[in-house]
Amino acid sequence: MVPAPLITRFAPSPTGRLHLGHAWSAVLAHDLARRAGGAFRLRIEDIDTGRCREPFVCGIIEDLAWLGLAFDGTPLVQSSRRDAHFAALAHLEALGLTYPCFCTRADIAAALSAPHGIAPVYSGTCRGLDRSLADDRALREPHAVRLATDLAISRTGPLVWSDRHTGLVPASPGLLGDIVLARRDIGVGYMLAAVADDAFQGVTDIVRGRDLFEATHIQRLLQALLGLAVPRYHHHPLLLSGDGRRLAKRDGAATLATLREAGRDGRALASQLRGLATTGADMHMQPAI
Repeated sequence: MVPAPLITRFAPSPTGRLHLGHAWSAVLAHDLARRAGGAFRLRIEDIDTGRCREPFVCGIIEDLAWLGLAFDGTPLVQSSRRDAHFAALAHLEALGLTYPCFCTRADIAAALSAPHGIAPVYSGTCRGLDRSLADDRALREPHAVRLATDLAISRTGPLVWSDRHTGLVPASPGLLGDIVLARRDIGVGYMLAAVADDAFQGVTDIVRGRDLFEATHIQRLLQALLGLAVPRYHHHPLLLSGDGRRLAKRDGAATLATLREAGRDGRALASQLRGLATTGADMHMQPAI
């Protein structure tokens, strides 16, 4: 039997320009695919419509070209898969594993747009509502759809996933509680959309920072519930700012566009990033980088 080709992906959100942390993940994902003779895919995760901007999509493609990273095929625009995302949600609803949540819009929006799995664990305010009354109320009021995580775990039984650096990891989906899967007037959130789209793109290996390690627990549960293939994971250490914080757009991390405007050579920068260790502790950026 011919082994399936190795496929990686880089899946940024167009909510700002890429920084060095993004570049490192992209380089690692690109090189893993190229060493195996596989494919490196690009996905534009634009479902957070309140923050995503088209100029940033162009910036992502420009930055990858500057680094010398060529992706295969046409970029997948996540918003184009809205129907498929809602079909996945409908499947979970048909299994009886969801419930409506009427908590504040601000709380729900924060949970939907938290790709690092760092939204506070839900207190369960709406979990105990009478289901028939809640379903009737849902016909009249905006609401979120949450995953009944404990019930879902009881359906799948114990699960595991494999990480390159950690080995075989027992899944602990309960760490994130009853996550928000969607809000009817906004759409499906990051967790469910990413799982559905990784399967759609045939991704076999997911390379990303270890700030997303905890999110993998709940994504493994969703894969099992939806009958999807389980990728191999490569959670690498993070590049940190001088004060020890994870590089982030919201904190004003220096962008690749800024480095380019300052005269830096993108391919040389990618080579420097390749020289960084990919095991052990997170690393502070060195002046040479």
